[in-house]
Amino acid sequence: MEHPPLLINIPGIPGYLVYTWIIMGILFAAALVATRDIKPLPEGIQNFFEIVVDGIFKFMEDIIGHNSRQYLPLIGTLAFFILISNLIGLVPGFMSPTNNINTTAACAIIVFFATHYYGVKAHGIGYIKHFFGPIRSVPAIPLMLLMLLLELIGHFARVLSLSLRLFGNIFGEDMILIILAFLIPLLVPLPMMFMAVFTSVVQTFVFVLLTMIYIKLATEEAEEGH
Repeated sequence: MEHPPLLINIPGIPGYLVYTWIIMGILFAAALVATRDIKPLPEGIQNFFEIVVDGIFKFMEDIIGHNSRQYLPLIGTLAFFILISNLIGLVPGFMSPTNNINTTAACAIIVFFATHYYGVKAHGIGYIKHFFGPIRSVPAIPLMLLMLLLELIGHFARVLSLSLRLFGNIFGEDMILIILAFLIPLLVPLPMMFMAVFTSVVQTFVFVLLTMIYIKLATEEAEEGH
């Protein structure tokens, strides 16, 4: 079943890409407003963002550890972008960019490269040693190569897992809402909308949580060494 006509449609540009730009614009505008005339005692939208960002940061500290602040821009941006992307599709005439595999794959690829960047930053070139397993010696070269293969498969599987999980849930959620809107347009709505909001929040939480765990796994040995 096709997506209903979009309120904003640019010929030649896929809808998910148009709404990705819209969300990026919303986030940029919100950041400008939130950081303009910062006061010692935040109020209004500044207070809201401070509460949300502080909550994300404390959660990161619980998962990743004391050195979490450097990861806040990545985690915070992903959280806001994915949540708004999930929710915007509930507005008639709009679509969720995350119901397209290209969007979720792009987010997952960013996490993939960021994870290994932070791993190298924490461990230096020695980061690649953990790909060969705990036993590293000349007699163990066949086992080391096997471990390397398994590690590479596991790391690339993370991209697939992150992108498909988010895409599948949001795509399925949108399809259910569209089908129910056609079948019972006057009744759909509230119970399923509440469920859709809940699913959107949960999927954002899961994506961000897994990102934190991957970063933790890539950097934890260096942190323990301090």
